[in-house]
Amino acid sequence: MQKTPLALMLASLSLSPYAAAQTEQTMQTVTVTGASDEGYRISSSNSASKIDAPLRDIPQTVNVVPAQLLRDQGARSLQDALKNVPGIGLSTGDGQRDQVTIRGFSAISDQFVDGMRDDALYFRDLSNIGQVEVVKGPASVLYGRGSSGGMINRISKKPGVDRSEVSLQVGSWGQKRGEFDLARNLPEQNAAVRLTGAVEDADSYRDQQFLERQALAPSALFRISPDTQLLLQADYLHDKRVTDFGNPSYQGRPVNVPASTYYGAANARQFDFSESRVYSYGFTLDHRFTAQLSLRNAFRHYDYSLHRNNTLVGSVNETARTVSLTRGNVLRDEDGYNNQTELTQHAELGGMQHTVLYGVEFGKQNKYQLVRSQANAATVSLFNPIAPVVPFTAGGAPTANNLGIFKVASAYVQDLVTLAPEWKALAGVRYDRFEQQTQQRIAGLANLSRTDRNWSPRAGLVYQPSATQSYYASFSRSFQPSGEGFALAANNVDIAPETTKNKEVGAKYDLFGGRASAGVSVFQLTRDNMKSSDPVTNKLLPVGTQRTNGVELTFGGDLGDGWQAWAGYAWLDAKMIASVAKDDGQLVQGKQPTLTPKNSANLWLTKSLAGHFGVGGGLNYVGDRFANPGNTVVLPSYVTADAMVYYRDRDLDLTLNLLNLADKAYTIAGHGSNKNLNLPGAPRSAQLTARYRF
Repeated sequence: MQKTPLALMLASLSLSPYAAAQTEQTMQTVTVTGASDEGYRISSSNSASKIDAPLRDIPQTVNVVPAQLLRDQGARSLQDALKNVPGIGLSTGDGQRDQVTIRGFSAISDQFVDGMRDDALYFRDLSNIGQVEVVKGPASVLYGRGSSGGMINRISKKPGVDRSEVSLQVGSWGQKRGEFDLARNLPEQNAAVRLTGAVEDADSYRDQQFLERQALAPSALFRISPDTQLLLQADYLHDKRVTDFGNPSYQGRPVNVPASTYYGAANARQFDFSESRVYSYGFTLDHRFTAQLSLRNAFRHYDYSLHRNNTLVGSVNETARTVSLTRGNVLRDEDGYNNQTELTQHAELGGMQHTVLYGVEFGKQNKYQLVRSQANAATVSLFNPIAPVVPFTAGGAPTANNLGIFKVASAYVQDLVTLAPEWKALAGVRYDRFEQQTQQRIAGLANLSRTDRNWSPRAGLVYQPSATQSYYASFSRSFQPSGEGFALAANNVDIAPETTKNKEVGAKYDLFGGRASAGVSVFQLTRDNMKSSDPVTNKLLPVGTQRTNGVELTFGGDLGDGWQAWAGYAWLDAKMIASVAKDDGQLVQGKQPTLTPKNSANLWLTKSLAGHFGVGGGLNYVGDRFANPGNTVVLPSYVTADAMVYYRDRDLDLTLNLLNLADKAYTIAGHGSNKNLNLPGAPRSAQLTARYRF
């Protein structure tokens, strides 16, 4: 049955909606958790521990991209936000979804919102997001399967503030976007409400590309009693755009053509589009039994659909200088739920203070897919492609037609203990029972199933010789089952889960009287039994064992005299240390993992001036990356420069962002398993944002 966004939003607010917790904001009768407003310096996050603890107490790297930074940079996408996080590699995501690598490992299924799994394959919107948090290293101890290099947790905007705002944005290539954030406290009803949304319409620097997007997210908070509160949330997102897989390679580099060049079908708006719809709703119930004991129950249900049609580069004939195009169609229809129940206990045992988290999680996902693919659908010139007419539906029988069923049942416990005034320890373990089934809809193919049972441990020690210094060492392990977020296949159903181990030492510092913070981490990540799938051939590649040795540096905060800064650097020495696989005629063993630059850095500075004005700007550097596992195609290094000028009064903000000031030609993303799917970055552009508060 077709659902309308408005009907779903109203129904979800009157029934049961969702999600969860971070730093506190208070109103007269309601306490709510959500993203905080601390400028560029964030002092706490519960993504890594699920308890209210300062970042300096957590023996793990956690990067928190704050709301003010996102506003100053004019960020409109998750990709824009994650460019501020060191150790991130950008993927094209098949032209239909957010996808990155973290510390050299794919994070395709490691998306969360308010601590709840959100692994559907779509482009997220930031209109309802307060801040973005990236937990580095394995996080299975609290979140279950996945998270080799890390996980991404979006923190949604929640009721509890008593202000509203609207904004309008215009920019290059017909960019038009409107947002609203309407929030009010209702003290007489012991309640608070909030409604956020966005409408966007834009063209692109890429030929035929367009974007149509609508987002809506209502929420309500009720104080049932002095010790009990209920948060209801819902969300709707519609996104339609051209499915852009990017450009081919030639002689070991992305082909040298204008950034606008599109290797796809004629009339791509009707033939090469991806259209996704995501509905979700849920609730979070918090109850405090005593000052030492509290309970939280969170539930989220989602419904996701995707209609994807694409024409992509299948192969390149360098001698003839031609490109063979592959035609494809994908239908996805998913629904699922997750429920988490967590008990937090504060206790003194053995003369030491403990914060103990006990949790159980249950969930189920149904993922249907119908995939068609037709090789050699058309042939075009490598350097001057003229978009061909292709059949809307790829010829031949479906390459996949199945329903994947995923069930999880887990229990976990974690203890943050103060061993002595200068010493803290964080230890935990989780047990998961993960059941996968694939029900085939193609005659002659057998149904598949497997059940994995896994333990995920973590242990860390923190030494704090002063109130401004914190040093730590930690170990953690995660597991990645066959399929993980996708249907089982005959070539992986008998493969045991991959495992990832992380060893890390680091330091965290508070600077300038607590107005800023800095961090350094040194780590080694090793993942065994890795596998990857080629999007053109659909073949499974037994990639092998990957190890990443790395160093990351971060800084964020107030420098004084009107200056704010945000900076990061990552050095990643990543290598496939064991593999029997070949790619593009090359052994994968000894090669560098795809989309993983050895060096990357980001810097952003702002300065407030007299008369409500201010300026800012920054640089983003990404070193050489490889497009394919065989390392035969290099995505060259690049530096881009951005600038910003603003006017801010009590109720009005005007911000002008200038992006890629030098008009640098560069490749921003690759696919990760194919050398011919590389996306050019945007040329110089501008956008103007007006924001009014009331």
